[in-house]
Formats: sequence, structure tokens, C-alpha cells
Amino acid sequence: MSDRTADLPEQTHSSHRWLDAVGLSRPELRAWAMYDWANSAMVTTIIAAVFPIYFGKVACQGYSGSSTALFAGVTTLGMVISAILSPILGALADTRPVKKQMLAAFMAVGLVSVAGMVFIGPGDYVLASVLFMLANIGANGSFVFYDSLLPHIAKPDEIDRVSTAGYALGYLGGGILLTLNLAWIQKPEWFGLPGGSSTLPSRLAFLSVAVWWGIFSIPMFLKVSEPPVSLSSNRAKGGLASQVSSQVASTFRELSRFRAGLIMLIAFLIYNDGIGTVIRMATKYGEEIGIGEGTMIGSLVLTQFVGIPFAFLFGILSRKIAARLLILGCLVAYLGISTLGYFMTSNLHFVLLAFLVAMVQGGSQALSRSLFASLIPRQRSGEFFGFFAVVEKFAGIFGPMLFGLSIAATGSTRVSILTVIPFFIIGGLLLMLVDVPGGRAIARAEEKELERQAAEPASG
Repeated sequence: MSDRTADLPEQTHSSHRWLDAVGLSRPELRAWAMYDWANSAMVTTIIAAVFPIYFGKVACQGYSGSSTALFAGVTTLGMVISAILSPILGALADTRPVKKQMLAAFMAVGLVSVAGMVFIGPGDYVLASVLFMLANIGANGSFVFYDSLLPHIAKPDEIDRVSTAGYALGYLGGGILLTLNLAWIQKPEWFGLPGGSSTLPSRLAFLSVAVWWGIFSIPMFLKVSEPPVSLSSNRAKGGLASQVSSQVASTFRELSRFRAGLIMLIAFLIYNDGIGTVIRMATKYGEEIGIGEGTMIGSLVLTQFVGIPFAFLFGILSRKIAARLLILGCLVAYLGISTLGYFMTSNLHFVLLAFLVAMVQGGSQALSRSLFASLIPRQRSGEFFGFFAVVEKFAGIFGPMLFGLSIAATGSTRVSILTVIPFFIIGGLLLMLVDVPGGRAIARAEEKELERQAAEPASG
């Protein structure tokens, strides 16, 4: 008994060191990262795996057009609406202390929409389209405010680790629920559910996403504090509409002043387009060359769980290696993945490439988020992450378009996989031009100036 008691402080200290190493040392950091765990169920089950198949096979029964084209159109419309709303609502969240309220509002839209999918039956393609679009708007809108909280809760020397920890927990949470969903869809009798042609297992999977998303978001609302608003007096004048419009216009004007952040945005737009193309077109490419559906679904689950340790690893490495260098390393890996994809011929090759993607996907995206957060003033995180969200939405438009044009021009799906390579090269070259130390210095100076101006009325 006494020996265990003596060991306890050392064990506790060891546990704290591990949590600090992965970016989860404080309750608010763990609570913030849990929202990634919560919302990733929406990404895996609704966006990536289960709902797209259900949409085409069940909801679009009796639809005279192409279900794929309809799904793509609904997806694009939701992305465009999200892109238009993001900078406006981000600016609103910087003029009022409402980041958590806005996050909750968009999350509620997503939750209700996903839960409503339980009522989608054969031929209900209109209902399915509307709910899927609203679910996307709700999820993407919540991401703007979730990301904008990052520079407020994480210290400058831990922001990379915290961001990667969020992605790691997202992989874990999304992967666990997706595995459960696929289990009761593939083997409904194990769970006492009807099998055969019954749509109940899939519809219950949609409902489970809403429950999962809601329950695991609670820690963030309880533990993460609403950041204080600190704006200069000239931006705080006028009514709410005037403040928001003024701030959005100000962001456009001042992007050039935050040059490092601007170049980072452009680089991210380009290389993330390549990453998005690899993710979106992987199954279509696999189908074209004869990869089995079971292999592709299994590979999607694999990427979720393989991504966990590698996302944490990138966070740990960020203490020793600059985030920009780590991102560049990921882009080099994507160059290799794209090249190897050209030579892929078997199910095993597809699984191995999925493993490689899982190694770098979370790290590249998480470190991009944290690097951008370090190049902007915290007080304006809402509006700047609003524009970051715009870039995320439009990244993934040009890559698939070039992919399709290449197939049309050459008639070869294999050649088309090589069209993503320029995105990684050009994006990487632009990323090398980002003056990270200079950009951070400008952002920190702006933070101090905003704090000084915000304090003037109180002292006067």
C-alpha cells in the first residue's frame, strides 16, 4: 500500500507530461479537442461513407436524373452557402462575445438535420437533399467558430500540438462510430435489427450521429470560456450591421498587411485542393481500376485509426521541428502517393496507399490550421478563420475539375491521378515564401494595439 502511494506522484507527473506532449494538458484543451471527436462522426458517416450510398440507392429511387450529379450539386450548393456566410458570421463573432453561441446555433442546425434523416425513405430525394445541405451548412458553420477558439485557448508554444490533438481525437471518435454503424448495417441481426432490404439500420446510423455529436460536444461548452471582445474604437462604432460590414471590408483591405497570413491562405488553397482531390476521388479512381467496394470501405476505416497516432506524432514533432517544415514534408509524401497511385493495380496497393494517406492527412491539415492561427491577431480570429473556411470550401473545386478534364482529354483514369501533383508543388513553393517569424511578430503587435485601443474608453 505504501509503495503504491509513494509511486502515485511520479505516475501523475508522468501522465501530465504525456498530456502536455500531445497538447491536452489542461481541461479546456481536452474539452476543445473533444468537439473534433464529436463532429467527426458527421464527416465519416454522413459525408464520406454511409449517407452517400443510401442517397443513391434508397433516397433517389424513382429519380429520373443522375443521383451522383444531384448529390454533387447539393454538396456544392451547401459549400457555397457556407463560404458566403463564413466571413460575415466570423466578423460578427469578433464584434460580440458570441463565438460559442454561434457555434451552438450552427451545431443545432446540423444536429436537427442529421437526426431528421431517420425519416428518409425510398424516393425521398428532395427531403434527403435538403437535410444533407442543411447538415453541411450546420457542420461547416460550426467549424468556423470552433477553429477561431484555438488561438484563445492555446499558448503560442502549444498551438500546433493542440490542433493536431483535435484531429487525432476526431479520427478516433469518427472511426469508432463509423465502425459501429457499419457493423449494424452489415450484420443487423447481431443487434436485433431487421436485415434484408430494411432501411432501419442505416437510418439508425444517421440518428446515432446526431446523438454522438450532441453528447460529446457538451464538455466544450462547459469548459471552454467565451473569449473577450477587444476591437479598436473605429471598428466598434455604429450598429451591429455597420460593425460587421465594416469589419469584413477591413479584413479584405488588411489581408495585404498580414502578408504572411495571406500567402499562407493562397498556399493552403492550392495544396489543400490537391489533398481534397485525393480524398474525394480515391473511391472513384478505385472503382475505375477494379478495386473492391469492401476494400475501399475497409480502407476508409483504416485511415481513421491509423491517423490517430500519426496526428499525435506530428504534434509532438512540432516542438522540435517548425510546423512549416512538417507541412512541406507531408506535401512531399503526397507527391509520392500520387505517383504510386498511377502504378496501383491491386486491392493491397489501395490499402497501402490508404495507410500512407492516413500518415500525413491529419498532420498536414492540423498544422495548417495552427500555423495560420499563429499568423493572425487573436482578437480577429473569427473573421480571419471565416476567410480560412472560404478557402477550405473552395479548395477541392479545381483539382476534381482538372481530374475530370484529364479523363475527357486522354481517356485514361491513370493519367488523371497525376494531375494533382502540380497542386502540391506550387502550394509547397508558396508555403516556402511565408515569413513565419515576421508574420507572427506583426500579428502579436496588432494584438497589443487592439488591447491598448480597447482600454482607452475605460481609462478615459
